[in-house]
Amino acid sequence: MSWEAWYTLAVVAVVVVILTRDLLPPAGAFLAALVAVLVPEIIEPGEAFSGFSNPAPITIAALYVLAGAVEKTGAVTTFVSSVFGSNGSTRVALARITVPTATASAFLNNTPIVAMLIPQVERWSESRGRSPSRYLMPLSFAAILGGVVTVIGTATNLVVSGLFVAEGMEPIGFFEITKVGLPMAIIGIGVIVLLSPVVTPDRRSAYQEMVEDVRQYAVEMAVAPGQALDGKTVAGGRLRDLRGVFLAEIERDGDVIAPVAPDTVLHGGDLLHFFGMSDDIVDLQAIPGLVSTEHHHVVDLDTARSNYFEAVVGEASPLLGRTLKEIGFRSRYQAAVIAIHRGGQQVEGKLGSIRVRLGDTLLIVTDPGFRRRWKDSNHFLLIARLGGLPPGTSAGARRTGLVGLGVVVLAATGITSLIAAVLLGAVAIVMLGVLTPGEARESVNLDVVVMIAAALGLAEAMNTSGLAEAVADRVVDMFGDGSGVAVLFGVVLATTLLKEFVTTNAAAVLIFPIAISTATSLGLDPRAFGMAVALTAASSFLTPIGYQTNIMVYGPGGYRFTDYLRLGVPLTAVTITTTMVLVPVFWPL
Repeated sequence: MSWEAWYTLAVVAVVVVILTRDLLPPAGAFLAALVAVLVPEIIEPGEAFSGFSNPAPITIAALYVLAGAVEKTGAVTTFVSSVFGSNGSTRVALARITVPTATASAFLNNTPIVAMLIPQVERWSESRGRSPSRYLMPLSFAAILGGVVTVIGTATNLVVSGLFVAEGMEPIGFFEITKVGLPMAIIGIGVIVLLSPVVTPDRRSAYQEMVEDVRQYAVEMAVAPGQALDGKTVAGGRLRDLRGVFLAEIERDGDVIAPVAPDTVLHGGDLLHFFGMSDDIVDLQAIPGLVSTEHHHVVDLDTARSNYFEAVVGEASPLLGRTLKEIGFRSRYQAAVIAIHRGGQQVEGKLGSIRVRLGDTLLIVTDPGFRRRWKDSNHFLLIARLGGLPPGTSAGARRTGLVGLGVVVLAATGITSLIAAVLLGAVAIVMLGVLTPGEARESVNLDVVVMIAAALGLAEAMNTSGLAEAVADRVVDMFGDGSGVAVLFGVVLATTLLKEFVTTNAAAVLIFPIAISTATSLGLDPRAFGMAVALTAASSFLTPIGYQTNIMVYGPGGYRFTDYLRLGVPLTAVTITTTMVLVPVFWPL
């Protein structure tokens, strides 16, 4: 290989390490890689930034606006929740949940769909004495399977479509991928319904642990009138930085003060709600001016005065790798964390000193406006109000449904291009008043859009430097046996492994140039290889970090990292088998 190819390989290797170890958000990693190949002139500036003019990032940005409208109006919530049913076996319930979820995910971004349905599935299962863990992982997997049915079902399909355009080929047609994606989804849903009751474990969610094990970390104390704490501030009364416990909220004359600031003045008769480890409650008993109310219970949830939320930490959150104390959680978010749930169990220790990890679920007490303030930020992947009601249907939901239907009809019939249809839909959402211009702007996940655009530039560097061709030669040497099927399997296998440790979009971008070069060197149809990459990369089931909906259900379902393998391995086998059998049929090698 030339020095340019070796250099580009080193850059790609660094990107993979950064992504697998969560050292930087994906957008930052790919932008840095783009600069790294631009400075030594591996590619020209026009090639480096060609991804920003590619249809894929723009199409995805417009689809985020449509997804924002769906989330605001609850346009899909009623459609899915109406078929939950009140009775039936676990398998019947799974079918009622997974089939409509997959159907909706074929035409809409699956992230907001899963975000809206998680609280509903939790309430539905708990009201029937069933563990949410039986249904939340299947919910995520069904949404992923639905995403491979159409080109707009997942951003990964659109990324590969944009890569086809960059290679001078036709973009993926609206229903072109359906020929393989639909059988894959049907078989996958069948596997979920059949195997999930057997292999999916019963786990307690973060909320269930808070309610059932509350005496481990909840206690109510009162400020004795006229004694040491009456008239002092919280900080002055040394109620900050207690060992193993902290003051979450104050109840005073029927009102709740939460979170509690250090300069809050205490009044006699105030009820103070502390959270922490039961072994450290002795600290409170020793503080002059505090008396026990003999009330060892959690504050009533979901009152008009204060609300409880569960928030899942995503890959772009500034919380990652930092403690709650370092980031100043209470003052920054106007909220207090009362527990951290990780890997199927509550994290023990002083909350302020625990470093937050990807997929952690934070149980938060705050005011009712917390979700509105933070739901569109990258700080949390999911914010679910415990016990809250889902958004109801409205005129906005009907308008959103009609606009979505119009986008599908325009794109599927070829009346307009896909990018024109989704841009028209995004404009219509704003013009019809479903979203304000500000809400539309906030609904776009710029990190994803920038990451994809920068990744497309890195893919161009892999081609220009000769790296893609060199790696393709190695793939042919390893899997070549005189037939294209073995080589195709090598590409599918590489995509399968990579996607579980980096994002699905990143895996598609990194493998696609190699797949196309491999097909070209053997005189095979490059479209078949590209479609195989799209189908394989978009289907991530083996780990919670492979796809964001898997992370979203990780904490609420109380799952452990290895739980995903139980159902994920059979579904991955379905993905690989379906791809290997059907891709050569519809795109002959």
